[in-house]
Amino acid sequence: MRRMIAVAGAAALMGALIAVAVPATAGASSSTECAGPLAPGTYRAVVVPDGAFCFGDGPVTIRGGLSIGAGATFQLGSDEGSVPTGSISGGVRATNPASVEIHFATINGGIHVSGGSGAFGGPFDVTFTAIEDNVIHGGASVVGYDGFWFGFIRNQVSGSVTLNDNVLADPDGNEFVTNSIHGNLTCSGNSPAPQVGDSEGLANVVTGQKIGQCAAV
Repeated sequence: MRRMIAVAGAAALMGALIAVAVPATAGASSSTECAGPLAPGTYRAVVVPDGAFCFGDGPVTIRGGLSIGAGATFQLGSDEGSVPTGSISGGVRATNPASVEIHFATINGGIHVSGGSGAFGGPFDVTFTAIEDNVIHGGASVVGYDGFWFGFIRNQVSGSVTLNDNVLADPDGNEFVTNSIHGNLTCSGNSPAPQVGDSEGLANVVTGQKIGQCAAV
């Protein structure tokens, strides 16, 4: 199912590239509002407005945090790549987003996603959150996400991880695998229960405790 979503995402991205001609640019002393391509470069802070679609392959350096609004989609890199996409200092914060997709980035200040905007809509027709192959300093939490699919895979995390109450439309969702976590891994109220799915992933390595549903992964 994840592969089908990736193909749909690539098609939507090609359409957006045709429709949006001018990439976002970095402001010297203020935040950059991104509602289209995020060009390689250095940014003080990046804000994705409610309902917008911001995407890029990097490399980008964000020094003052990334904020993602309600119904918005942010995409940095893809699971098809392997090249580092850049760094985000000041953390990632998303409130009721449609989709959050971050690959091969270094995130300083943690990543926190609260809520969602439903399983359908946005540029991909279905919504999903994919936090994959990142180095995350400051922990992570995804709580109350109600998209179509969610994966937290192959991340190296300094800090505890909380993945709670994520209720998805896809029975193959909530794939929490192959992470290395220096802290606790806490999971509860997720439906479906945390699983390997079709990721072919491995058990998480956790220096602290595996608590709740994630005791099995």
